[in-house]
Amino acid sequence: MSIRHGLLALLSRGPRHGYQLRVEFEASTGATWPLNIGQVYTTLSRMERDGLVTPGESDDQGRVVYTITAAGLAELARWFGTPVVQSERPRDELVIKLAMAVAAREVDVAEVIRRQRTATMSALQQLTRVKRAAADGTDGVAQRLVLDSMIFQAEAEQRWLDHCEAVLKEER
Repeated sequence: MSIRHGLLALLSRGPRHGYQLRVEFEASTGATWPLNIGQVYTTLSRMERDGLVTPGESDDQGRVVYTITAAGLAELARWFGTPVVQSERPRDELVIKLAMAVAAREVDVAEVIRRQRTATMSALQQLTRVKRAAADGTDGVAQRLVLDSMIFQAEAEQRWLDHCEAVLKEER
């Protein structure tokens, strides 16, 4: 996810200062993508340079409040209107790791898969606990959707690891 676009989305709801943006970003994503306050202000500075936001007056605590511009709203609309394609996502390190383990021939690929399956199952259990706890709160639909996505990805990874094991058994 683009931090830039996430902050623009939050600013589309009204003016905010950096700390508010950080808190709301983390709440919206279920704190699955922690955001450093330095990242927020660096991104705001770049967006100001690019004409996407304008700084306003400081609040009573001296924090500058930012407002989205028409150009920022247009950029946000473009982002929401453009599908994310697989080639724009970062490389999948696990896929590369397993491919290299097979190619290395000196690596116990089954053990690599077993360790990954254990770690993925642990992550899946943790995500499920967080989702259950979030259901009791009022953090909203955005957090639930983020958690659901992460759960589905972990479940898909487990199925893919099962497939990898089956393929390796066929090759023996």
